Amino acid sequence: MSTSQIGLLTGLVLGVVAFFGGFGAFLIVLVMGAAGLLVGRWLEGKLDVQALFGRATRR
Repeated sequence: MSTSQIGLLTGLVLGVVAFFGGFGAFLIVLVMGAAGLLVGRWLEGKLDVQALFGRATRR
């Protein structure tokens, strides 16, 4: 599955949730989806957490 297809599917799911569940449900699904993405990328080794926090503390 390509990145464009995953983005399209995510947008469709969020649209359906917003339509049927309201804005609160939309936000919950959006936050949980973002958290799942971050955990998945960290487990795959594609997210360097130390680099993200290191740049913020050097300023």
